Amino acid sequence: MRIDEFIRLIDAITKLLNILIWPGIFLFFLLRFESALRDILANLNELSLKGAGFEASMKKEQAAATAALAVAASRSSSGATPESAANAVAAVTPKVIKQARKSTVLWVDDNPAHNIYERQSLEALGINFVLASSTEEALNKIRKQDFDAIISDMARPPDLEAGYTLLDKLRSSGDRTPFLIYAGSQSPEHVAESKRRGAIGYTNRPDELFAMVLSVL
Repeated sequence: MRIDEFIRLIDAITKLLNILIWPGIFLFFLLRFESALRDILANLNELSLKGAGFEASMKKEQAAATAALAVAASRSSSGATPESAANAVAAVTPKVIKQARKSTVLWVDDNPAHNIYERQSLEALGINFVLASSTEEALNKIRKQDFDAIISDMARPPDLEAGYTLLDKLRSSGDRTPFLIYAGSQSPEHVAESKRRGAIGYTNRPDELFAMVLSVL
């Protein structure tokens, strides 16, 4: 792709996203992850390119989700890539988006800033998030409100297995809300243990988390 074509594509994407509420984040993405954006543009065969223009076959929600998830993948050490992020979003169907817009997910993490881009990729599709920073806060919110899914990290000091603690408390009380663990490891042992305890899955990859959340809604 020639540099002038790349610049025109950037301009077209910027116009597409300027109606969103977080243009500053997309600008950050453009400035810091230019090479990642090149990978996305090369991979999105689902997008129709006509001359110097850009005609999206995806809705603006999917384009916004791609940008946010690509940033999350670029920041992750899990092996996720902007290309895998683009593929995850490309698999989203209108039916999934319709369901996402009606869904509320509880995200439990004592450092919510660490997953802001993962959250924004799902918020772009219409998912509403409620945040909790501790197991106790999460349980209190669960008692007051029903959630379509729960995402939890693993360690929340002083409990190094806080994700399992929360999951065990829910399952022992009969709460069967789909539960996903998003933490730093993805060893086969951790994945197997999480499923044995009743979780849907355990991952450290932003693209896999994105797909798993949408699969349970």
